[in-house]
Amino acid sequence: MKRVFVLLVVLFSVGFSENLTKLGAEAYNQGDYQKAAQLWQKACDEENALGCGGLGALYAEGKGVRQDYQKAAQLWQKACDGGEALGCNGLGELYRDGKGVGQDYQKAAQFYQKACDGGIAEGCNDLGFLYANGQGVKEDYQKAVQLWQKACDEENALSCGGLGALYAEGKGVRQDYQKAAQLFQKACDGGEALGCNSLGILYKYGQGVRQNFSTAKEYYGKACDLGLQLGCDSYRELNEKGY
Repeated sequence: MKRVFVLLVVLFSVGFSENLTKLGAEAYNQGDYQKAAQLWQKACDEENALGCGGLGALYAEGKGVRQDYQKAAQLWQKACDGGEALGCNGLGELYRDGKGVGQDYQKAAQFYQKACDGGIAEGCNDLGFLYANGQGVKEDYQKAVQLWQKACDEENALSCGGLGALYAEGKGVRQDYQKAAQLFQKACDGGEALGCNSLGILYKYGQGVRQNFSTAKEYYGKACDLGLQLGCDSYRELNEKGY
C-alpha cells in the first residue's frame, strides 16, 4: 500500500491554485500533519480536489488523523470525481488491496485507467500488473507492455522491471534478452530490487549480456542490499563458489 503515498510527494510539486492547499502542503513538509489535515479539510469542504486528495492520503497513512481507509476512500473518490488523477490512483490502490472498500479488481482497473489517462505513471504501472495477471481485466500481455512502456518512460522503476520480464519471457513482445537487460538495468538504477536480481540472472547465464559471474554477484548483492532475500541467497551461492 505504501506506493499510494507517492500521491503526497507529487502533490507538493504541482503548484497549487488556492492558498489553503498550499498552506497544507507547507505544513505537511514541516511535519505538522494535524495542521495539514485541518487545512486540507477546509480546502476539500470548498470542493478543492487537491485538498481532498491530500487529506485522503493522510487518512490512509494515519498522519495527523487516526488511520481510516474508509474515510480515505471517500476523500479519494471526491478527488477523483473532481478531476484529480492522483485521487483516482489512490482509490485504485484501495480497491486492489481491499482496504476501506471491498476488494474489487474491476473497479481497481477502472480507477487505475483514469489515473493513467491523467498522466500518473504509477496508475499505468499498476494497471499493467492487472493486465499481466488477468485481475479485473482479461489477461493481455500486449496491453501490459504498452502500459509498462508508458510508465517506464516516466522513470517508474517497477514498470521497467515488469517490462523487462516480459521481454525476457517473450510475452506480449518478441523475446529479446538484450532489451530485457537494458530494462532491468533501468529498474535496478531506480532502486528496484527485482530488477537488480533479474539482471544478475542474465549475467550469470549470459543472456543478452556477456556471461560474467562477478558482475552477476554484484547485482545480486545490490538486490540483497535492497531487501530481496533471493538476491542474498544468490549472492551467497556465487560467493561460496569463489566468485
